[in-house]
Amino acid sequence: MFDYLIIGGGIVGLSTAYALSINYPHARIAILEKEKTLAYHQTGHNSGVIHSGIYYRPGSQKARFAKEGGAKLRAFCDAQGIPYENCGKVIVAVTAEELPLLDNLYHRGLENGLDLALLDPEQLHEIEPHAQCLKAIQVKATGIVDYRKVAEGLANVIRQRGGEILLNCEALTIHEQKDGVIVECARSTYSSHFLVNCAGLYCDRVAVKEGVKPEMRIVPFRGEYYELKPEKRNLVKNLIYPVPNPKFPFLGVHFTRMIDGRVLAGPNAVLGFKREGYRKRDFNLGEFFDAVAYPAFWKIAAKNMGYGIGEMVRSFSKKRFVAGMRQMIPEIQEEDVFRSQAGVRAQALTRDGELADDFIMIGHRHSLHILNAPSPAATASLSIGEAICKKIPEPERFIQFS
Repeated sequence: MFDYLIIGGGIVGLSTAYALSINYPHARIAILEKEKTLAYHQTGHNSGVIHSGIYYRPGSQKARFAKEGGAKLRAFCDAQGIPYENCGKVIVAVTAEELPLLDNLYHRGLENGLDLALLDPEQLHEIEPHAQCLKAIQVKATGIVDYRKVAEGLANVIRQRGGEILLNCEALTIHEQKDGVIVECARSTYSSHFLVNCAGLYCDRVAVKEGVKPEMRIVPFRGEYYELKPEKRNLVKNLIYPVPNPKFPFLGVHFTRMIDGRVLAGPNAVLGFKREGYRKRDFNLGEFFDAVAYPAFWKIAAKNMGYGIGEMVRSFSKKRFVAGMRQMIPEIQEEDVFRSQAGVRAQALTRDGELADDFIMIGHRHSLHILNAPSPAATASLSIGEAICKKIPEPERFIQFS
């Protein structure tokens, strides 16, 4: 019998196991991952940015976790020999209407304790020669890393400390017992004193399997990227972001230099018709119906119909997608980019029709369910793992049942 069983082998689940192994070195810890490899979904399709926390409400978990987590992430990478870069990024205002939003963002970043600089067009050109703006913010604390390698590093440490990582183990049923839970997979059954649900795109369904009735539902949003051709990578030195629309938890189409040298442009944000659907044609009738049958879905759809239609148009029109890029880098042409990777974001939608903007953690008798871990979850993962660790019982509580 395990002390802690974690469902989900993405970076949040791995960071949770990592934190538990540090705090309770003698605890019996295991991760159940339904895929054949770790970091297969959200973590593995991440754009690789180490976020600073500039966007998030001062005092929120997202703001605190991003700043603290970024520092912990860099320290972990240093210890494990994982490459990363503190390259910084710029956020550019290209219209007069964006200027007050940019100023608000600047002051929010200062409240979050960040090292920022306001730039005029000439100062921006010194950093990003091909970008344009009326005004910009330089965010020095932003970096880039390969989160798959971070996940591998976490897994190695967990195994070294005696933890088990069980692949091809999908949690089919969960039964509560007096002393914990029993999780049935296709070929094996596992018992544990305590369960942590870090199942990402399926976290709400895993919660329901244990009898929890969360007042939210995961709605998948697919984010599609284009990639600059190698001969055009010189147009972007590091990271260039637009001023985000404060009504939405998405950052808009931006340019990201990856740690391997590639330059991505994106993502958009379109409703996914399958929770793990990375292609336009991916469709799951049950999951699609699950989303559209949720009354709150129509509340959010009605409020944001214009935005949603615009994102769908960009999904099918390269011309419209590139037009968004050209607002920041006018030189870019359609022939300079090609379709690249896509990811799916697990976005929690609350019953009142709001897109949840912060982390949601719900405790049950012998479990804790992480029901919303939005960006910057990868950046903040080590801090999230520590926060989860503080919310669950210590192993000594389990001795009476052993």
